Amino acid sequence: MKQLTAPAPAKLNLFLHVVGRRADGYHLLQTLFRFIDLSDTLHFTLRDDGVVRRVNEVAGVPEADDLCVRAASLLQRETGCALGVEIGVDKRIPMGGGLGGGSSDAATTLLALNRLWQLGLPRTRLMQLGLTLGADVPVFVFGENAFAEGVGEELQAYPLPAAWYVVLFPPVHVPTAKIFTHPELTRDSISLTIRGLKKTGLKNDLQPVACKLFPEVAQHLVWLERYAPAMMTGSGACVFAGFASAEDAQAVLERLPPTMRGVVAQGLSRHPLHDWVSD
Repeated sequence: MKQLTAPAPAKLNLFLHVVGRRADGYHLLQTLFRFIDLSDTLHFTLRDDGVVRRVNEVAGVPEADDLCVRAASLLQRETGCALGVEIGVDKRIPMGGGLGGGSSDAATTLLALNRLWQLGLPRTRLMQLGLTLGADVPVFVFGENAFAEGVGEELQAYPLPAAWYVVLFPPVHVPTAKIFTHPELTRDSISLTIRGLKKTGLKNDLQPVACKLFPEVAQHLVWLERYAPAMMTGSGACVFAGFASAEDAQAVLERLPPTMRGVVAQGLSRHPLHDWVSD
């Protein structure tokens, strides 16, 4: 029985600016994606009968809505593949936290099944398919830390130095749509060039709205700001701060009050499955 086990790493948005809005309502963004070693783990077992199923429960996510299942079914339809798969999902990335767990799971499913089903699709095609599942899916297939524009799908590789992060998990689920539709959201940040990223003043435009709607996010930011500049990732709720060494990050995490949860995560130079697909 052919099987594959593969990681699905989380991401941080090292900044996130909303620079406009398209006629269809989608927001135009600029952001810098950084992969970290906090990962879900996915298990794939080949079936020869065309059935796609998830073999374990994931709290709050019905099987039909699971992005892994949807990604597998999409890949079947687009390629005419007659094979199936059983998918096991070990969740470590908090849901509704802005860490991209669902999108990363979908991307890992596309990459793994492209290999398990021997489809041979190139990276660009998998990225196109991923975009139909969610705006953050393509960067995980792209496999490089990246400067992103558009709705998040226009990607340029952006090498980043080694770093360690304290990532805190406020105990709230922030609905992305609620943040993006809020009347107080700033939608007119000035567009940056990729050269402009080294300037200071980078921020997350979604953070003030999330803090207003979810005070727990603000509380975690205030605590973390005592030790280093902190920011919310994505549309929240998770917040993070960067440190030069694992020891520095661990020392901060050890001061965390018992009412808060978090981890130390290492920044990755690239996605662990980058070489599973050809360009």
